[in-house]
Amino acid sequence: MHKPLTNYAFIDSNNLHRGVTDLGWKLDYRKFRIFLEEKFAVKKAYYFIGFIAENAQLYESLKRKGYSLIFKEVVPDQKGEPKGNIDAELVLQAMIDLKEYEKAVIVSGDGDFACLVKYLQEQGKLAQVISPRHDRPKDGKPEQGGASILLKRAAPGKILFLEQHKHRLEYRKE
Repeated sequence: MHKPLTNYAFIDSNNLHRGVTDLGWKLDYRKFRIFLEEKFAVKKAYYFIGFIAENAQLYESLKRKGYSLIFKEVVPDQKGEPKGNIDAELVLQAMIDLKEYEKAVIVSGDGDFACLVKYLQEQGKLAQVISPRHDRPKDGKPEQGGASILLKRAAPGKILFLEQHKHRLEYRKE
């Protein structure tokens, strides 16, 4: 009997949200969770996000849609804006669970994950990298969701761009 795949997704919430928003559309998170399940056999989808108490309804909504939330404490940046960089938490969780999943799907265009992607690739544990968009905006800010050249080098041929799946994943008010 063939054992079904047990793949996990590790989602950089800020990169995903900003990348799609900067493209001018809104992601339907329920459709995205189904997309991960159907296309990559993702059984567990970790969603790494900064914790802000006022966002409790958002967090509950994401949980109902099938995401396992991992929170990062949020602190104000120099401008007083909330900052909750989740990079270390995502890498750590991917390594903690390494023996629990067959393949990993990394959802981010951030080059900070190139070392993780390269390691997973070398171990035969990388299913896919999903970046919100192929290119970076003209200002080149990494948090804007464009796929880093470092990721492209670490996972040649294994990067999917959500902008190509807008028709399937875009939120539409019914």
